[in-house]
Amino acid sequence: MVEITRLFWKKAYTADNFELGEVHSAELDMSTWQITSLYVNLTDEATKKFGFKQPYLGRVTVCLPVSAVKAIADVAMLNQTLEELRNLRQCKE
Repeated sequence: MVEITRLFWKKAYTADNFELGEVHSAELDMSTWQITSLYVNLTDEATKKFGFKQPYLGRVTVCLPVSAVKAIADVAMLNQTLEELRNLRQCKE
């Protein structure tokens, strides 16, 4: 088991070794008490590659399903490339 706060602020890398950003927070399914998604603050370069406009203050945050995570140790390694993540639609508000 891992304390949830140990996941935060780890750098996230895609399967093609592109630095996506840092894990900012997580979404918890209260009925099962399982993490369903991770929220990642994108780097400036990742923001451009995703086609988002860079905000004046702060960062763009994206939601990734836990199924996109390969492993978490010193960094969060994803099992999808940047291009695959661009087509992913996980979180709906």
